[in-house]
Amino acid sequence: MLPNHFDEPVAATYDSADGRFSAEHLALESGFLADLAGPGGRALEFAIGTGRVALPLAARGIEVSGIDLSQAMVDRLRAKPGGAAPTVAIGDFTSTRIDGTFDLVYLVFNTIGNVTTQNGQVATFANAARHLRPGGCFVIETGVPKLVSGRFRVFDHDDRRHGIDEYDVVTQAMWSHHYTRRADGAFDRTSIPFRYTWPAELDLMARMAGLRLHERWGWWDRRPFTAESTSHVSVWEQPALPVR
Repeated sequence: MLPNHFDEPVAATYDSADGRFSAEHLALESGFLADLAGPGGRALEFAIGTGRVALPLAARGIEVSGIDLSQAMVDRLRAKPGGAAPTVAIGDFTSTRIDGTFDLVYLVFNTIGNVTTQNGQVATFANAARHLRPGGCFVIETGVPKLVSGRFRVFDHDDRRHGIDEYDVVTQAMWSHHYTRRADGAFDRTSIPFRYTWPAELDLMARMAGLRLHERWGWWDRRPFTAESTSHVSVWEQPALPVR
């Protein structure tokens, strides 16, 4: 079972995290996913959380189900308009199953990194493949690792918040440390472990699960993926059954 780093109090503030919750961004992301699912398609979100993506996707006519480890996050999904509709299993998306097959399985917002072992990430691909119909797609959106020469990298720094990533380049482990200033001037710290992966490593995991790379973009707007890209949206396909 994966450790749950998204219980209270993280769940209480999750929906105010960053620009990914803007209407403009959610239209872009849900539109990309809806195109892959197809009209009236079925989609399964690994780490459905508060429904940030699932609800806009459902509003496009896609039947959305989900798996999530955090009951606190799912409680916030259920409290939103339309939040009672998705079928959600509480569990670890590396192994938990949902009945039926799907046109689309997706795992976004760097969440593949929350699986902190290579074996667990391989299992994630295998579980996605088990849920896909022939011709269905698995989507991951995550950051491209940065080449680092030291142990720490500051990614956010202002009067209210400080963010520092800590790296172990031997094991590909990293920790994201978030310091948020309270009203009394003191800081609260949240540290979440990750395992970073290169696109080529994810492609190999996909091949092990019987999937093949269909397309890769630099962002949800389908900008080209280049050496300068800081993130990628990758789509792997379950091969269609051979014609007899």
